This record gives sequence, C-alpha cells and structure tokens, in this order.
Amino acid sequence: MKVAVANDHRGYAAIEQIKVIISQLGFECIDCSTSGDQPVDYPDTAYIAANTVSKGKADRAVLVCGTGIGMSIAANKVKGIRAALCYDELAAKYSREHNDANVLCLSGDLTGSEVIRKIVEIWLTTDFVAGRHLRRVNKIEAIEKGDDPRETTTDQ
Repeated sequence: MKVAVANDHRGYAAIEQIKVIISQLGFECIDCSTSGDQPVDYPDTAYIAANTVSKGKADRAVLVCGTGIGMSIAANKVKGIRAALCYDELAAKYSREHNDANVLCLSGDLTGSEVIRKIVEIWLTTDFVAGRHLRRVNKIEAIEKGDDPRETTTDQ
C-alpha cells in the first residue's frame, strides 16, 4: 500500500513519527510533508496529499495539523476523498470499516505519540467491510456528484 503524508507546521513532529510507523508496517510512504516547523498553510499540503489519493498515486493519506480539523475540511473538498478526523482508536477503526475513509486526519497538538501510533496502525490495517455500509458510501459519492443521495438505491 502507498500512503501519502502531509502536515502543516503544527503537525511536523507527529508526521515525522507517522512516516516511521508507515515504514515499520511495510507500506510505502509518499512524502508530501513540510520540512520543518516554519508556518505553512494547511490547505496547501492537504490538497497535495489528498490529490495524490484522488489521482490514484497513493491508496491512502495521513494528514496532521494543529487540531486536524482544517486538514479534514480541506481534504474533503477534493473529489473522491473521504477524510476522517480521528482522536481515538475506535473512530479510526470505524472510519475504515464503515466509511471506507481514504484520508486520516490527526491533531498534532491534542494527540499524544502513543495514541497516534495506535490510531495510525489500526487505520492502516483495517479494511472496509462493505455490506450495508457500501450503500452509505455510495450515497456520499452521490452527494459529491451533486445528486440527491435518497435517489441512490444501488449497492454497486
């Protein structure tokens, strides 16, 4: 699996840890991160990494800013992206199992390194279970196309 990573200045320390975790899990890291803690606008780096996933150059991405909120909002504007802001292991698990999230957003300020490790490991190793959840993901995709999700009935 190829995993893009990106951060703003407040996510620099966390993204450095995450790059190591990705490597330890045996995945390829596509580094879209900043090279230090100098101020950078999170929409710029979120776009680069999310676009890497959207264009199929990476399977997933992990983004980190101060709270994770800005990265999540920015990434979700990119076509085909389902970014999930996760603060704990259960949210990480369900974002993959139920929502087929392809971008994980984390807080560099509010999440400790051990929790980051657990969240990233779970998120990268959890599969989408499809089933009844596929219908819901299809409805999210309908919204993205400008369609009324209530008119989406197929599970395909």
